[in-house]
Amino acid sequence: QLQLVESGGALVQPGGSLRLSCEASGFTLDDYVIGWFRQAPGKEREGVSCLSVSDGNTLYSDSVKGRFTVSRDNAKNTVFLQMNSLKPEDTGVYYCAAGRVVRVQSLCLMGDFSYWGQGTQVTVSS
Repeated sequence: QLQLVESGGALVQPGGSLRLSCEASGFTLDDYVIGWFRQAPGKEREGVSCLSVSDGNTLYSDSVKGRFTVSRDNAKNTVFLQMNSLKPEDTGVYYCAAGRVVRVQSLCLMGDFSYWGQGTQVTVSS
């Protein structure tokens, strides 16, 4: 059974850091594009970043560029989202997703991702 499980969400103060994990089971990430998305209360889900695992190419949204970094651990079949200098507007449920063939328009198109995790809550507040 193909599954993605996110973890690492928490309550953090503005300016703080968190690292989210996205662990895959039932398939290997090597041939997939991994996307990170978030959804704030009352807002639509938006793309944060996407990583082509095979070649390492990574894209970031303008709102997180320079603050967030995606990395992977192939041995653990896990992708990470390191989030630094967090702001209250980063609050939301963060999801990872995997897709084999994903189109790009500044960021990876959300509709091209086939597998989704359950999400992890990130709250940035003092």
